[in-house]
Amino acid sequence: MLSIISSIADGKNKMHYIVVDGMDTSFSDTNVEIGSITHPDDLQEDLDNFAKFKAGEIDGYSMVKIDSKTLFKEEYSITTASGEVKWVFEQGQGIYAENGEVEALEGLIIDITDRKKREDEILFLNYHDVLTGLYNRRFFEEETNRVECQLPLSIIVGDINGLKLINDALGHAEGDKLIVAIGKILNSCCRKEDVLARTGGDEFTILLPKTGNEEAYKIVKRIGILCEEYKRKTLDEAYHASISLGYETKTKTDETISSIIKIAEDHMYRRKLLQNKSLHSSIISSMKTTMFEKSQETEEHALRLIELSKAIGQKMNIKDEQLSELELLSTLHDIGKIGINDNILNKPSKLTKEEWVEMKKHSIIGFRIARASPELIPIAEYILSHHERWDGNGYPQGLIGKDIPLLSRILSVADAYDAMTEDRLYRRAMSKEAAITEIEKNAGTQFDPDIVSIFLELLRQG
Repeated sequence: MLSIISSIADGKNKMHYIVVDGMDTSFSDTNVEIGSITHPDDLQEDLDNFAKFKAGEIDGYSMVKIDSKTLFKEEYSITTASGEVKWVFEQGQGIYAENGEVEALEGLIIDITDRKKREDEILFLNYHDVLTGLYNRRFFEEETNRVECQLPLSIIVGDINGLKLINDALGHAEGDKLIVAIGKILNSCCRKEDVLARTGGDEFTILLPKTGNEEAYKIVKRIGILCEEYKRKTLDEAYHASISLGYETKTKTDETISSIIKIAEDHMYRRKLLQNKSLHSSIISSMKTTMFEKSQETEEHALRLIELSKAIGQKMNIKDEQLSELELLSTLHDIGKIGINDNILNKPSKLTKEEWVEMKKHSIIGFRIARASPELIPIAEYILSHHERWDGNGYPQGLIGKDIPLLSRILSVADAYDAMTEDRLYRRAMSKEAAITEIEKNAGTQFDPDIVSIFLELLRQG
């Protein structure tokens, strides 16, 4: 049995040792059996190299560990007396008997565990996406060369739906959660031999070696089913996991990988065009539901606002197109509140200065949501401006008078009246008479005086 006579001590970087052939000793402070400390993955190689050295096939002695990712490193792993696995660098030289034969080996072992960890971290970052832990584009491109001849070779290309809307509405932290969720779904559908990589901000690509078109289609369908299951489990979220997918199969050696990817991307983009309109409507609907759940805004409040604001608009003879926009604005003007902390939205007492700064952000968040949604673009400016004041002391832009969009001015009056005449967490509802008095008092400062006049006339008419 090959053994080590040594004073190897945990925690010391440099450890001198002598390896003696034929000594069967137990693991202790001074006598260490090589089979007891060398990791099983490296033991045979250690023994083989020592045998070669004794036979004169190699000069000097150093362990060589061959790994697919870290080639020809003079290192291997050992198990210490405490059972801890450490990586060490070993360098040795022979001790010769009088007859010229090698009778022992002496040298140096250096603990390189920390360095090994750093190297592994760097290697991981070189080939992996930090957010999802999946492979990155660099690794994907290298792997395409490796598997290019493993025909049939199928490629699936995917692009997350609605990520920009989520980023704009809720911030990139929520967008990252969506990316991670999609990555996990994709990974669960891949086999051991497949290569899944995040190849762009919202893009994923899967290499499927020795996989035909029909099998690739089954994987695509499986991904779709899991996305639907994820939606059902996360109904309380303001977004749903959804990804548009396209796939193509390389069956001939003269077909290029780039051409196969291009076809898969074309299929994916066609699918995305078909899904986008319904998807955005689904996301907006989900956000609307979340808004009602998170804040004090209710569907009943939205319906009352529609009635009040449209009555004002009709009295002012605005166009039918604007009346439709006014109805949409009445429903979604506070959609930006989905990006505000629940503790602030539902605080029963007065907000602090810092909390009020956060609350004011909801009009900007709502504007970003609307700008990212084709069907809401027409009301984006109105959402942004619905807390502006006639005297210029509103937010977020401090607009004055008729610089404030007309529909925002109309909504401002109707919203204030309805808010005052309904119970809130921090106060009881006012009487209608008290609310009317308050609105009259703020005509020309908070509200457009002409709109206030029309609104009060409508109230008097019932």
